[in-house]
Amino acid sequence: MQKLISTILFIGLSFAAIAQSETDAVVQSLKTADVELISRHFDDFVDVKLLEKDEVKNMSRNQAAIAIKSFFSDNGVRGYDKVSDGGRGSLFYLIGKLLTGNKSYNITIQMKQKPAGLQIITIRIS
Repeated sequence: MQKLISTILFIGLSFAAIAQSETDAVVQSLKTADVELISRHFDDFVDVKLLEKDEVKNMSRNQAAIAIKSFFSDNGVRGYDKVSDGGRGSLFYLIGKLLTGNKSYNITIQMKQKPAGLQIITIRIS
């Protein structure tokens, strides 16, 4: 019984460590404002809500990359500061600030654990 509990605990901690390393990769791509790297973590379809625009549900990976790249370019996004992260079950989130020369934008990213790894399913920028 004790071995079973130890095994379950080890598997749970291993899963958390893998998810943490994958969220670290997303954070690093945001810090460098590299949309190509960020889009590698997109699910096949992503819900995208950009500043002062309506939310678009089920945007394809390519369309989402174009929308995010355009936002980064138009607003001069140069970096990212992580405020919070966490998760429960197969869902994880990142909350932070996108940095520009004179302004910052709030960003919330929701990710889901899938067989291919942790994938971004929602991006909200306000």
